[in-house]
Amino acid sequence: MSLLQYAGRLFSVDTLDARFMTSSKTPPSRIDPARPPDKVPYNVSRKGRAGGEDMAKGVSPPRWRSPEFLYHGLVFLVAVPLMFKTVYDVSKPSDPEYHKFAPLLSPGWIPGRMVDNSDSQYSNFRDNVPYLFIVMTLHPLLRRLFDNLYGSVDQASKSELKRAPNGGSSPLGSEYTGAERRLNQRVTFDVGFSILFLIALHGFSAPKILVILYINYAIATQLKKDYVPAATWIFNIGILFANELGKGYPYSDIANAISPWSHSRDLQERDPTANWGSVLDSYGGLIPRWEILFNVTVLRLISFDFDYYWSLSRTGGSPIEKKQLDPANLSERDRVDIPAKPQDYSFRHYLAYTLYSPLYLAGPILTFNDYISQQRYTPQSINWNRTLLYGVRFLICLLTMEVMIHFIYVIAISKAQPAWEVYTPLQLSMLGYFSLHHIWLKLLLPWRFFRLWSLLDGIDPPENMVRCMSDNYSVFGFWRGWHRSYNRWIVRYIYIPLGGTGGPNTRGKWGQVRAVFNLLVSFTFVAMWHDIQLRLLVWGWLISLFVLPETVATLLFPKKKWENRKEAYRVICGVGAVGNILMMMSANLVGFAVGLDGLKGLVQGIAGSYSGLLFLGVACATLFTGVQVMFEVREQELRRGIKLKC
Repeated sequence: MSLLQYAGRLFSVDTLDARFMTSSKTPPSRIDPARPPDKVPYNVSRKGRAGGEDMAKGVSPPRWRSPEFLYHGLVFLVAVPLMFKTVYDVSKPSDPEYHKFAPLLSPGWIPGRMVDNSDSQYSNFRDNVPYLFIVMTLHPLLRRLFDNLYGSVDQASKSELKRAPNGGSSPLGSEYTGAERRLNQRVTFDVGFSILFLIALHGFSAPKILVILYINYAIATQLKKDYVPAATWIFNIGILFANELGKGYPYSDIANAISPWSHSRDLQERDPTANWGSVLDSYGGLIPRWEILFNVTVLRLISFDFDYYWSLSRTGGSPIEKKQLDPANLSERDRVDIPAKPQDYSFRHYLAYTLYSPLYLAGPILTFNDYISQQRYTPQSINWNRTLLYGVRFLICLLTMEVMIHFIYVIAISKAQPAWEVYTPLQLSMLGYFSLHHIWLKLLLPWRFFRLWSLLDGIDPPENMVRCMSDNYSVFGFWRGWHRSYNRWIVRYIYIPLGGTGGPNTRGKWGQVRAVFNLLVSFTFVAMWHDIQLRLLVWGWLISLFVLPETVATLLFPKKKWENRKEAYRVICGVGAVGNILMMMSANLVGFAVGLDGLKGLVQGIAGSYSGLLFLGVACATLFTGVQVMFEVREQELRRGIKLKC
């Protein structure tokens, strides 16, 4: 295998997530990215996925060597180095504004370079990467040791399953005994390890988390069925607000509320141990502020409640037996939709799921049904070659981030709140652009690290980041590919229950209006879930608002009416995509980078002069080139039989 071939496989979507190689309705086969098949068995169409050759009939021939794309390539050769050089120049000590952000820089490991480690969210991850690698290594080793002591059950493979002579299930209650043993063994280890992991992370705050988990479990299992959905949403949204307002419920506040007369300020100054709450608060573990990361757990709480609630509506036996499915080789859709067995909705399994160590801190999000299914049977999508390539890809992303924060100090510059008017329009736009790239990488790295850990442990959650931040031109596509597992969670537990587009009876314009309204509700929850701040609510509403132009354009320019003018349609879509990109950049800068005031300063600096407007025109032309390359990348994927919805 040549180096170029290896790089191609390393950065293919096949390596990123095996779900892109099969339909969500098709059971996966063992696909080895190191030895890809001659024809990729993947196709997406409204009638299902047949074969790559059928899809290829509707795609255009490659344009990479056409005169148009030679021009686009020339633009890339000039623009991309200029973009890096522009933001590198404003990060130099010779820059007039350097003294303002220099105090935010730290000594770096690259000789002669300082490092911009001023982003508190990413610095928490970066500073703990060595320890996380140790835990990621120890966890599978401890599981292997536990399995050896318990009685090894590597997996419930077909050779281990006891089947009846007619090919059906064994007589033991229609259960695969190896699978049940594997589930019990893995859950036992997960509960024990997760409790220890929780105590190490949060110290004496761990009981607070367990109390919340128990209340949520009681809501699902002890309330009358009709009350469960409303009670689940009220409780979990209430927890989001209560955690924010209560700041994690310090024991010192609880102690003062219980016996305020015995905890006067004078007494505490004379004897700090007089307030037992303060003593407990002093042992807060590695992450004392547990409430900051608890939002991810809230999603799992809701997932369990609704998966259990929907399971109560299933009657007439097991869907697996009805459909004569192989439980060891279910499709992803079946793993998510088919309820677990009634006995699986126990508090023990619930604890193992909600506190599953590899995914506890940041996800990706896995539904309860999917988790139980994968605990019984190792997914066919997991193999060592793919996991190894995925790990190499993670290390490359980590190195990319390290090089970026050693040479480009966009976060420190933003935090220093410089006089934006001293920067040229090109410099301002590049500061905003690379701020978004920093956000993309700081989210991608934890998500991929924890997914890698999960893959090593035999659980395959969805990949969160499908495409590079600079490879998005559609608002809908951006949301599907950015925090993908969360998007799928939103669709399953909010968007579809709200009605989605209204079903077949509300197609057309009314369906689009209803879809936008439901999207607005969904993004309002997304904003609250991220953090209860006005700027994030504004971000959620802006994203919902920016869906409208794309929706209207889709209605005005339906693809089927341009079948005979594909080139003209590609140009029209390119113009619209440029507007989409500008709107998405604005919304994400407001929500996650500079806020409304910062965006106002950037816009005034860019559009406040004739030179700025001229630059904006050139920038739009450059974005148009980028969009055409994005279109062609997706066409290339179609030629391989791969179609992603982003």
